[in-house]
Amino acid sequence: MEGEDGAGGACRPGLGCASFNQDSTSLAVGTKTGYRLFSVTAVDRLECIHESAESPDVYIVERLFSSSLVVVVSQAMPRRMNVYHFKKGTEICNYSYSNTILAVRLNRQRLVVCLEESIYIHNIKDMKLLKTLLNTPPNPSGLCALSINHSNSYLAYPGSATIGEIIVYDANNLNTVTMIPAHDSPLAAITFNASGTKLASASERGTVIRVFSIPEGLRLFEFRRGMKRYVNISSLSFSPDAQFLCASSNTETVHIFKLEQHGPSGEEETPTWSAYVGKMFTAASSYLPSQVSGMMSQDRAFATVRLHTAGQKNVCTLATIQKLPRLLVASSDEQLFIYNIDPQDGGECTLVQMHRLLVSDEEREEAAVSEGPGAPQSYAATAAIPTSAPVSATLTGYSEDGGVSRGEVIPEHEFAAGPVCLDDETEFPPINRCRDGSRRDKSRRP
Repeated sequence: MEGEDGAGGACRPGLGCASFNQDSTSLAVGTKTGYRLFSVTAVDRLECIHESAESPDVYIVERLFSSSLVVVVSQAMPRRMNVYHFKKGTEICNYSYSNTILAVRLNRQRLVVCLEESIYIHNIKDMKLLKTLLNTPPNPSGLCALSINHSNSYLAYPGSATIGEIIVYDANNLNTVTMIPAHDSPLAAITFNASGTKLASASERGTVIRVFSIPEGLRLFEFRRGMKRYVNISSLSFSPDAQFLCASSNTETVHIFKLEQHGPSGEEETPTWSAYVGKMFTAASSYLPSQVSGMMSQDRAFATVRLHTAGQKNVCTLATIQKLPRLLVASSDEQLFIYNIDPQDGGECTLVQMHRLLVSDEEREEAAVSEGPGAPQSYAATAAIPTSAPVSATLTGYSEDGGVSRGEVIPEHEFAAGPVCLDDETEFPPINRCRDGSRRDKSRRP
């Protein structure tokens, strides 16, 4: 996310990038002077949990879940990746690469660094370089995705610079799994669901979003964002239970799609007017050209959000905050928007909070914009949903002593008090030295 300079000689740092952590409990933003980490576990309060002013012009900052590990890349040294323990204020290690770093992805097992024509896969526990994928198709935007499930650690990246092919690579076993012919035009966005069993993609045209099964690569869903114009889809994100998928672009609209399987007859269980119309369209499509019938069979958005402005680059995510489903949108104009989603009826989502990112905590609380004390209609419908929504009974993760093993499962009750927060003295990963021989400056604060 490119930052914009302030007008009128204002000395405000711009927003260089923004990214949500793997479970959408934290937001990291890069600025002209460093980076900030925020907790996004409450709607009405945005807490800045860490701020660094040591590295200028940060354009990549990624946090590992709710741990103290953070990866930073700055414009001052675009070929160098720094890994910090931000709570201790120490640098764990750094690596330098042959070209500009375009993206960094990480889970509890792997750290992936993407350059324009190569990808580096590290073991995150000791930062050992495990595999280098050389001569990958030109990827000037650094487009790639890594499954957050460390026991199912799939990596996806473009297989072509001219058409929308996706290479799915097993980052644990270090072998190629499949190639998915996803789109006719080059890829613009890809993302995995939390379990690594689904992959969503969009092309540079931005009209169609497809969802595939992993590792098989079978097409499961196809959604149409619109037909009137091509757009640049900048962000795709599944909900934690993979029941919804959101897509944001350079337009003023964010689309939310519902991944629901219809009954054997192709209809919903309860006959509705929309089901009747859908049946009529399905019957008519057999008499129409394949391109037209294909567009008619694609599902439209289940819910939408109308942003205040268009043309701003943004990143979106779907999260459960205070037991309710929310859409979070962080935009390059230094704001975080939080919307309520009605999981029953969909429709237009309701803005419930807006936070300014690059101000002090006191200024942020004063400037926070709320819908008011009265709960809007869609919020009431959302709150009526039982809190025991479809959620996995267990959480894949790692134990508090920092140990990681493939397929390890942590009982949910261990994390009932909140997001995963490890003890600083034994924080994962226990890296003791840099594998590339680079110097660690313990006195330097990240």
